[in-house]
Parts: sequence; C-alpha cells; structure tokens
Amino acid sequence: MRKDVRILLVGEPKVGKTSLIMSLVSEEFPQVVPYRAEEITIPADVTPERVPTHIVDYSGTVTANVICIVYAVNNKKSIEKVSLAIVLEVLVPVILVGNKSDLVEHSSMETILPVMNQYTEIETCVECSAKNLKNISELFYYAQKAVLHPTGPLYCPEEKQMKPACIKALTRIFKVSDLDNDGILNDNELNFFQRTCFNAPLVSQALEDVKNVVRKNVIDGVCDNGLTLKGFLFLHTLFIQRGRHETTWTVLRRFGYDDDLELHQDYLFPLTLKVPPDCTTELNHNAYLFLQSVFDKHDKDRDCALSPEELKDLFDVFPYMPWGPDVNNTVCTNDEGWITYQGYLSQWTLTTYLDVQRCLEYLGYLGYSIISEQESQAVAITVTRDKKIDLQKKQTQRSVFRCNVFGDSGSGKSGFLQAFLGRNLTVSHMSYYAISTAYVYGQEKYLLLHEVFPDFDVLSDTDLACDIVCLVYDASNPHSFEYCARVFKQYFMDTKMPCMMIAAKSDLQETKQLYALTPLEFCRKHKMPPPQAFTCNTADAPLVGALCCSSTFWLRVSAGATVFAVLGFAMYRVLLKQR
Repeated sequence: MRKDVRILLVGEPKVGKTSLIMSLVSEEFPQVVPYRAEEITIPADVTPERVPTHIVDYSGTVTANVICIVYAVNNKKSIEKVSLAIVLEVLVPVILVGNKSDLVEHSSMETILPVMNQYTEIETCVECSAKNLKNISELFYYAQKAVLHPTGPLYCPEEKQMKPACIKALTRIFKVSDLDNDGILNDNELNFFQRTCFNAPLVSQALEDVKNVVRKNVIDGVCDNGLTLKGFLFLHTLFIQRGRHETTWTVLRRFGYDDDLELHQDYLFPLTLKVPPDCTTELNHNAYLFLQSVFDKHDKDRDCALSPEELKDLFDVFPYMPWGPDVNNTVCTNDEGWITYQGYLSQWTLTTYLDVQRCLEYLGYLGYSIISEQESQAVAITVTRDKKIDLQKKQTQRSVFRCNVFGDSGSGKSGFLQAFLGRNLTVSHMSYYAISTAYVYGQEKYLLLHEVFPDFDVLSDTDLACDIVCLVYDASNPHSFEYCARVFKQYFMDTKMPCMMIAAKSDLQETKQLYALTPLEFCRKHKMPPPQAFTCNTADAPLVGALCCSSTFWLRVSAGATVFAVLGFAMYRVLLKQR
C-alpha cells in the first residue's frame, strides 16, 4: 500500500478546479475564489483508505499519482478539450470530473462516453457541483481509489477479462490457499482465506450464496461443493466488473503483491532478521512442520519422495524453478533418483544455513507468513548463538554442523560426499555439498559436507569457516598427501579446529606417500586421530558403513558417533553426552 496519494486537478480556465478544492476543505462554496489554491493535505484518519492525501491545484511541475481532468458540464468547449488533456497526461490514472452540474438539467455522460471508451487510462467519470457540494467527497474518494486500487493492472476493458499478470497472481493465491492440494477450496479453506484477507469469516449462507453465483455463471466453477480455480477467477472478474476492484486488491496485497503485481521486496525479504558474525541460521520447529505439510500435500502417491511432476507442482507457486538437477546429488534420493522426504528437509536446511535470504524468499513464495498467521517468514528462522559463547559454556543448541572437505584434485572428495548420501560417485550434475542427518546418541543432527575447490593459494574465509575439517588424500597416489599436509600446516595447525585425515580409495594398492612423515606419523605428531580408510567402491570399507546415508537406524547412529566422537569433533563435546 502506498504511503500517500497525490491528486492533481487540471482543466481549462474557469471550469472550477480551485472551487472544488476549497469546497471540499471548507464544506461550503467560496464567495471569493483565488487564482490558485494552495496544496492541501488530508490526514490519513479522515480518509476512507487511511492514507494521507495531497490535493494540488494545477501546476506544470507537480508529479501526481492521479489526475482529475475537470470540465464544465455547461461548457461544450471545455468538454472537447478533455481528449487533449488525456494525451498530455497519459502516464497515471485519470478521473474525468464534470463540474457545475447545478447549472444544467441534463447529464454530460452521453457526450463524454466516447472519450472514456477511447482511453483505457480513464478510471471513471464523476459529475459534481462545487456550489451545492454535490459529489465533492465522492470525487476525491474515486481519485484516491484510482491510485490505491487501480483497474489498469487487473483488467482489460476491451477484452472484458482479467490481464495475464492478474490471473497468474490469483492462481498462485489459490494454490497457496488450497491447503490439501485437491484443486478445490472447501468451506474451511474459504473461511481461512476470508479471515486472512478480510479479518472476518463468511457465514454458511454467505458461502452458499457465493457458490450459487458461480454455479449459475461458470461451468465447473464449483466441484464437490468447493470453489475451483475457474470459479475463483470468475469471482474476481465479477468484482472488478462491478467496480469492487478494491476487493481483489485487498487479496493481492495480503498475499504480498505490489502495484505492478509483483511480489513486494519487503514481503520476500523481511528486514527484521539480523545475523551477527560467527552465528548461523537454522529453521525452527514450526518451520519444519510447515515444510512437512507442504511436502505431504504434494506427495500424491504417499511414497515419501517427490517425483519430478510432484516437485514441479510444489514449485508452481514460484516464478522460477529454485532447485536444479544438482540438488539430487546434494541430498538423499530414492532408487528412482527422486528426492526423499529426508532429502527435501535437508535441502531446505542447507539453503537456510548457506543463504538465509534465499530461504526467506522461498518461504514467501510458499505463503509461510500467511498460512502460519505470522507477521513475516522471518519468524521461521533461528539465529544461533555465537560459536565463541558455545565454546566458553561448553554447550550448544545448534542442530546443523559443517564439515569442509579439503584435498587435491582426484583425491576422492566427491566420492566421499556421495558415499555419505548412500550412493556411488556419479559424473552428471555434480554438487559441492552433501547434507543429511546423523544421530548423536539418539539426537538427530544435520551434517553438511562441503567440498572445497583445491586451490591452495586462494582459500577464502568461507572455505575456512566450519566446525570440522576433513583432509582427503588418495592412498594410491604418492603425491596426494602433501596437499593435505600443506593445508593443515598453513591454515589449521595453530587453531583449535578439529581435523581428521581420510585415506581415500583404500580398495586400491596403497602407495608410500612422498612426504617427510607418513600420514600416521603426521596425525600422531599433530594429535589427530589416525587416518581413516575409505572407498566408495565397496560396502565393506569401514567408513562407508559409518558415513553412508542409509535408511537403517543403526547406520545413522554409527554415522553420528563416528563424525562427532571418533573423528574428534571436540568443539562440541557436550553433544556426546546422553541427555
């Protein structure tokens, strides 16, 4: 909604522009009319729409939101000049104002109707009289309404139908409001929609009256006693055609749309969320419940996975497809390669952790604040405590932990990530992230693995910011371990960062590493656990059983114990204590 409205009055001399303004202010016809009235401001609390309104007498330098073109109904010449004024002032809505109706007994509407049909910018025409105060308040109300609830973005009068952008926005609103995704708004959903938009439910008879109107006018507008998308769109077309487009605008704005029928930036990106340094962002319990309900309503076959069609349907309320094919290599999938329920929640967790603003945007598209009846989707986010405080207090409430994986090219990092998701390495649509759950003595936590690009000289703060470091080397390549040793000594040796060494490709012939110390000696010297053998090519490898994203509960417990305990996650030892 706009913060204010600026109304500009233009027209030929002597048509009564100044008199209209003065009659509105003083509620009586002025005996002496100045050459031009000063700008006046009507406070928000005395306007129907609760928006401050500025009214300006003609000025060539004033920018206005709506222009009232005033003509005198008793002056044919001033009526003829209306078309020229519209051509000059075509960028904003126009209200035609026929003043001095007290001087004639006939209406000018027949004369002005061809002009109204010619220019789509004209919202309406009002005949009034500054002398006897006829329709003065109505004139400025319509002018204000033309700005706050314009017809132009919603409806094409020539085609007598809503514009595509309006249909698209209302279709998204319908889908968000269809809580069970059955293509019908039942009585409960309609009442929730009514309360959400207008702060009042519909009584049973009113609901039936609405549906009866749709039944009489639209085939398939009502199905199983519920309102279909076709019926929903018809109702809004009817509102607009009957001059009640403020109803449609109220709905659009409640669901986040601006005057251009785009989702407003303030709706998608609430300014209330602040994330201090060394803090992370996670979804809270209510957000996970909401996302679970979204998953459930789109998992039509109840197989706990989203097929490509189901995923497309879920994201149909987005202006673009937010998840690319790389997501399938980032989270757990089923045998068909479809994202599972666990993988779905993991991807949301990853997005929240890495890019909370993007997460807020996505939740906005899904209508989180509306369905959850919250002020904004920012309430779905928990900002964790500074890690330094966690260390001081030796406890944490975090549920997402990040492990950065370092290693030279070809060392087996990508295979390590994919093994954590329970599958072998694939070459298509590779992802540098893998996230799934791990159990820590019965507590489910998210472990995020991030493969760091092997450019030793350009490691960024992001590459170094994590909770644990995995250093991966190819046990069959004599030159591979040196990279891990250099990374550790350069960036982590003098820190308290927990580190672990992974001897990848252990199914191949182990080769002596061309380094001053053997990997085992290096780990002992720097007080790290011994190198852990790993391969993604055999199920018998010890780390695969510990890190593989398996549906088996005990493997998840093993993964948690391995990552957070055996591999030295000393930074958060409290997680190892059974509560």
